[in-house]
Amino acid sequence: MGPVLSILLVVGALLLLLAIFVGFILLSMFFSTWLQAYTSRARIGFGTLIFMWLRGLSPKNIVEAKVMAVQAGLASISTEALEAHTLAGGNIKRVVQALIIAQRAKIDLDWNTAAAIDLAGRDVYAAVQTSVNPKVIDCPDTKRGTRSTLDGVAKDGIQLRARARVTVRTNLNQLIGGATEETIIARVGEGIVSAIGSCESHKEVLANPMLIAKAVLDKSLDSQTAFDIVSIDIADIDVGDNVGARLQADQAEADTRIARAHAEESRARAVAVEQEMKARTTENRALVVLAESEVPLAVAKSYREGRLRGNPSSKSGSA
Repeated sequence: MGPVLSILLVVGALLLLLAIFVGFILLSMFFSTWLQAYTSRARIGFGTLIFMWLRGLSPKNIVEAKVMAVQAGLASISTEALEAHTLAGGNIKRVVQALIIAQRAKIDLDWNTAAAIDLAGRDVYAAVQTSVNPKVIDCPDTKRGTRSTLDGVAKDGIQLRARARVTVRTNLNQLIGGATEETIIARVGEGIVSAIGSCESHKEVLANPMLIAKAVLDKSLDSQTAFDIVSIDIADIDVGDNVGARLQADQAEADTRIARAHAEESRARAVAVEQEMKARTTENRALVVLAESEVPLAVAKSYREGRLRGNPSSKSGSA
């Protein structure tokens, strides 16, 4: 046997040993996962698992999700769809769990919609749970703000402080792009304050708080949101300040200040007129004194010029 043939045999033996070694490693890595898929009728081949691993995926996670879907009767979900969703950064287990819950609850939800909701950053599993088991939201939410009550003023000027509990159900059709809980809380709070303000008397609200809830529900506050409002319940309502009386008192005080300002302005104007008249009087007196001082000068000048003579009767008497 020539040296070339010997080298080829050695190389072939080494390659065979390498292939057996690699095959043994791959078998030890994926055999249990493949066996799980095979016994569960998930229809994922051994080579598919290897290619998943080469693409940087976790074959175990995909197999578990596929087995979960098949056992729940969702065999229409393909392995390629699971791989694509994983590569896109989605959570396939949460999506499959959400689809299983939706199927059991007879909620219309398909794979494409659930995957889109998950990729949009929403928790599709929690959304489906909320759709099955409605969620209660406190309004106002003290965990997100400093206010503990919703304060409204009736037409009679009495302030009412209310707290409400809003029961909502997830609207899966508007979950993508729909407004969140913060919008529901803001809209319900605005509606309650507006409903209190439209009442003629605070006694109407205290006698029948459901008037507020009915007025708020009639406004369709859940439009363009990710939720459907099931009910609005007034948990508590208290009487606050007499805002009307306080405003009237403030207005009266403001009017008093304005009247005082006008009176002070009139007094100042009168004082100014008085001072002006005094100044004019003084000026006129000065003119009189000036005129009186010119009289002797005029008499003396008349004597010098001979225009003024002595009294004739006085002259004859002296003679």
